[in-house]
Amino acid sequence: MPVELSPSTNAINIVEASLREFGQSSVVLSSFQREGVVIIDMVQKVAPGTPVLTIDTGRLPVATMEMIRKIEDRYSLTVEHVRPDPAEVETMVAAHGLDLFHDSYAHRVLCCQVRKVRPLEKRFGTVAAYFAGLRRSQSDSRADIEFIDRSSTPVKICPLADWSPQDVLRYIAANNLPEHPLYAAGYTSIGCDPCTRAVHAGEDERAGRWWWETDEAKECGLHFSPDGKVERKVDVLLREILERTAV
Repeated sequence: MPVELSPSTNAINIVEASLREFGQSSVVLSSFQREGVVIIDMVQKVAPGTPVLTIDTGRLPVATMEMIRKIEDRYSLTVEHVRPDPAEVETMVAAHGLDLFHDSYAHRVLCCQVRKVRPLEKRFGTVAAYFAGLRRSQSDSRADIEFIDRSSTPVKICPLADWSPQDVLRYIAANNLPEHPLYAAGYTSIGCDPCTRAVHAGEDERAGRWWWETDEAKECGLHFSPDGKVERKVDVLLREILERTAV
């Protein structure tokens, strides 16, 4: 009979194997939620000094900054803040307003593109692999997360993919890890301050993210360019921002 590994043992084995393979070309990407702190703890125990990155959109909660300081003190490291291009943010806000994400799904995705996706893509240019705290049970869209996704560039490593919320809490308690202050206020998923709220009884873990969007609103819509090409509305909006920024 094969020996059944505990979630913690299996996750640590994945961390160790990944660090052997990717070594100094690997980083941890974290927003300092429970899962992210577990990943940081595992990686730092195996390879102290492994870089920890966070996407600092400029709109993070004050409590997240408090968590960053706690992590830096605990592991004697400096978290790297990956920030958006100030000119792109300024152009976007001038064109669509600071809280454009309320206008449409396309505008929300545009904000994420400028503040999160584009800066991270630039930073990842020299990274071979990154650790993330994603779990399959967090949402339907994450149900097929692999432990090591080699189709991703960089390679995405999710050691907690098969963990339950209870597995996460047990590890945190056993290792006396710090916890993001917003959990005590009813948050179960934590991102940018204006785009995250506490969840209500019976809601799933991700219900507090972009809660104003309906299924209909999330249909981004298509746009036909002058040459007849079909584009998503968000692609058109992003191109306009980049064109104005380049002027």
